[in-house]
Amino acid sequence: MDCAAEESDIRRTLDKVDGIEDLYFRLGDRTVTIHAADEVLLAALAAIKKSGYEATPVECGEKTDGDGSPSDEHAHGHGPSVWRLGFALALALTAEGAHFLAGDAPTLKYVGLVVAAVAVWLAGVETYTKGLKALRHGKLNINALMSVAVTGAFAIGQWPEAAMVMALYAIAELIEAKAADRARNAIKGLVELAPEQAQVLQEDGSWNTVASKQVALDAIVRIRPGERVPLDGVVTQGSSAVNQAPVTGESLPVDCTVGDKLFAGTINETGELQFRVTAGSSDTTLARIIHAVEEAQGSRAPTQRFVDRFAAIYTPAVFVFAVAVALLTPWLMGLTWLEAVYKALVLLVVACPCALVISTPVTVVSALASAARRGILIKGGTYLEDARRLKAIALDKTGTITEGKPRLVEWRALDESIDKERVGRIAMSLAARSDHPVSMAIAQGLGLATDDVQGFTALPGRGVEGAIAGKTYVLANHRLAKERNHSSAEIESALATHESQGRTVTLLIDDVGVRALFAVADTIKESSREAIAELTALGVSAVMLTGDNQATAETIANHAGIEEARGSLLPEDKLAEIKGLQKRFGLTGMTGDGINDAPALAQADIGFAMGGAGTDTAMEAADIVIMNDDLRRIPETIRLSRRTHTVLVQNISLALGIKAVFIVLALFGSATMWMAVFADMGATLLVVANGLRLLRPTQK
Repeated sequence: MDCAAEESDIRRTLDKVDGIEDLYFRLGDRTVTIHAADEVLLAALAAIKKSGYEATPVECGEKTDGDGSPSDEHAHGHGPSVWRLGFALALALTAEGAHFLAGDAPTLKYVGLVVAAVAVWLAGVETYTKGLKALRHGKLNINALMSVAVTGAFAIGQWPEAAMVMALYAIAELIEAKAADRARNAIKGLVELAPEQAQVLQEDGSWNTVASKQVALDAIVRIRPGERVPLDGVVTQGSSAVNQAPVTGESLPVDCTVGDKLFAGTINETGELQFRVTAGSSDTTLARIIHAVEEAQGSRAPTQRFVDRFAAIYTPAVFVFAVAVALLTPWLMGLTWLEAVYKALVLLVVACPCALVISTPVTVVSALASAARRGILIKGGTYLEDARRLKAIALDKTGTITEGKPRLVEWRALDESIDKERVGRIAMSLAARSDHPVSMAIAQGLGLATDDVQGFTALPGRGVEGAIAGKTYVLANHRLAKERNHSSAEIESALATHESQGRTVTLLIDDVGVRALFAVADTIKESSREAIAELTALGVSAVMLTGDNQATAETIANHAGIEEARGSLLPEDKLAEIKGLQKRFGLTGMTGDGINDAPALAQADIGFAMGGAGTDTAMEAADIVIMNDDLRRIPETIRLSRRTHTVLVQNISLALGIKAVFIVLALFGSATMWMAVFADMGATLLVVANGLRLLRPTQK
């Protein structure tokens, strides 16, 4: 399986085998994974052999070399080496020279004929072998076309051109393979990001270097500055800046300290870290990214499926057309039989669908790899192509539009007679003793020194209480203030103002009354407003769906620039909202990060999961995963989808347009066989180079 055309040929063969559940092609490794029962697998192997290919079973996960045996490195296909092709081209040129100089010298002609035959054998023995097998099984594929064309050229005495055609064709195939491999292997470097060894803490307190794949869950691993993180984990000791670009696409290093997540393959930059392993080497975030991209590369985009179907009809049709040219042009155009046959052979060479067949997979794979480098994990070519047609995006609030973590956004002392710093220290002392998210946000936001607290008590559903310097204080919500008759018109007004902005208010109370007010809110991400503006500019409507109350939903939506917001939604309500948006707008996407978002993500035409803070359930249900939780990656995905569609249209137009020109030249002009091969080679290189442009980052 040396090229995309042969992959399509094998796929069509296997599509006729009943009982196959799924097919997964990896052209770079020349393997196909078949999910089926044992008896169906045997039938599939027999079908592949009957179609003219040899299939060698290998263990799942093994790489293979050219003959199917396990190998660490893979060279593309069975094709001849560069040196062999160079020698074949030199011989073909020699044959051209011998033909030009021969005149009436039969000896020089025979020498040229032998040289041409050797050139054909060096460059095309593999093509001939596959072509003859294809013809024997009644298949008119690329190899069959080339075998017939070269054999026919020899038969009518055009042996120099036959040699040149086969040499140039083989060179074009090699260039195509190398260029296509660049796209297929663009993500391959991720595999090498995670170190193969890790320093693991032993029971006796010593550190030992262990193979990463042998490190157990919950083991403690140490990484020094400058080293890559070998496995996923949670920091247990130390703090450092970590470069997460290889996994999330985030360009700036992230500060990591105790309790923060680490991803395998990221780079520890400044300080030594110790972390507890949370995933084995085969289940790290990096490993899952690689697996998902490989699966996406093995799936076919809609345009690719169309091109494959078209090529399946196109190649036999051109063969029939060439036969008609050979038989009819002597009668219709007054050509000699040799001229007619020559034109037919040129048509066969021109018709080679290499450029057309390779134009779609190299483009799609380049786009998938480019997205993965930017922290956008697209699970298939279908979602890549469909993203350009999105008309609406539904967005969860917490963790998607907002940070998902409450923060202290405002606080003030209500009694000006009391020192503000003193009030802050009291609140800090109480908040620091609590593990409630709101208390933790207050403590982190104040960042002051603490005083000793006696008799600290949690008041469920209300707040916390404790004595500082012999005086009792309460850090509590509005409910407790009313219960203790410490509410007032001023406080009620302040609470209403903050709550209308989606904030949670906590009060510091003593035996006299309320001394200070602390407003905590889940703040909007800096990137969210920009992302919504970009979506609007792209013509995509944004709608917020959240379980929070409607007032909070509308407040956050207004700040983010979202015109529609739906609040107080349960998971089934979000699902219903997605169905409604699909009826109103058409193709609809959903973005979320929690388990409660999974039904809506699955219902949406394209589900986007926030991968950094997202749950495994949401990531599994989604079609596209945003690894760094940056909403701007969604409009970036849409732009990439539109670029990909443009390049696909350009490539198909180039491939078919160039062929159409040379078909006309072959019929009515003076196109030669080697010119036809140059045209095919040029078209192939053009579409591959055009597709590889997508490896560059998407521009606004």
